[in-house]
Amino acid sequence: MFMSVFLRSILLLLVVTLMLACSPRRGYEALLLLGDVASGDGPSRLKAASLEPERLKLRFPISGGFIGGDLYLPGSAPAAGILLVPGAAEAGKDDPRLMAFARSLARARFVVLVPDLESIRLLEVRGENADEIAAAFRWFRGRSDLVPHERFGMMAFSYAVGPTLIAAMQPAPAEEVDFVVGVGGYYDLRAVMTFFTTGWFRDGDAWRQRAPNLYGKWVFIEGNLHRLAEPGDRTRLAAMAQRRKADPAAPIEDLAAGLTAEGAALYRFIVNTDRERAPELIDGLPEFLRREIAALDLADKDLGRLRARLILVHGLDDPIIPYTESRNLKAALRPDQAELFLVRGLMHVDVTPGLVGSWRMWRAVVTLLRERDAGA
Repeated sequence: MFMSVFLRSILLLLVVTLMLACSPRRGYEALLLLGDVASGDGPSRLKAASLEPERLKLRFPISGGFIGGDLYLPGSAPAAGILLVPGAAEAGKDDPRLMAFARSLARARFVVLVPDLESIRLLEVRGENADEIAAAFRWFRGRSDLVPHERFGMMAFSYAVGPTLIAAMQPAPAEEVDFVVGVGGYYDLRAVMTFFTTGWFRDGDAWRQRAPNLYGKWVFIEGNLHRLAEPGDRTRLAAMAQRRKADPAAPIEDLAAGLTAEGAALYRFIVNTDRERAPELIDGLPEFLRREIAALDLADKDLGRLRARLILVHGLDDPIIPYTESRNLKAALRPDQAELFLVRGLMHVDVTPGLVGSWRMWRAVVTLLRERDAGA
């Protein structure tokens, strides 16, 4: 779907590009990059016009050990480096969609480092991820031989945007991260959890509701089962998840009856649909979850420590994290520090925009390429 709409949009965007004050070359390159991302592993004009990037596996040191990762090297002279942080997915850095995206960035003359974060593969985003991301960036930033212009940024998707921004605020990376790209990210984690379970979110002074992601709720439960203290809670909640993933209306009350206080707190939170009850249920979550919320929430962090320029992209139809989160994140930053692109048809991190969405995605990519070229 994206390719057909995108191809219909190319002519219009080319005309607009020539009318703009920005570089026509950069505008055309942004079109090529968007087309390459849309094509995945299929043919594209950018693939035909560039050498295939090289993918190298490596390990680099972090506090107390090492972390693995993949390095994507462009076939032509690199212009900037970008640390690409995966969203929560079992395949992690080896997710085919992420690998194709990293290659697209490399074709656009980015050196791309993708760290292998173990908790991300377990569908968990933890406070400790910020330290891992910061360590990966410090190693990357030290490799000026890879990026001659010493222009470095970060990019993250979904819940990984939070720890990535926290990493970018740490003292060592803070002065060296030139830009951060956040796709479908968040600002207030408690508000996101309310939306996640009830479908309700605030848009300015108004409350709005969408159908919550019923399948995603139980994936969240499965990702946290191993952290529950009681084996019985793990067994019962796993059985609930299996039932509800197969049938969102399946009865699970029989399993809930045997839960301990810790398991029951998690159960009550995940089945709740009342936005008024959400704050107290979040406060009553198991201690390990409350600790992660405190570590990863951006709403109570001093974002003044963030020096990087931000490029925020969010889908107006996002069923996982509402678009208002990226809007609120931009509002919490210094004036003119961030550019926000709200796209109709960007379903969290899967791109299927129409004409207006393609235009806004193109503008976002032009902005990214401008950041790439700022060090040249």
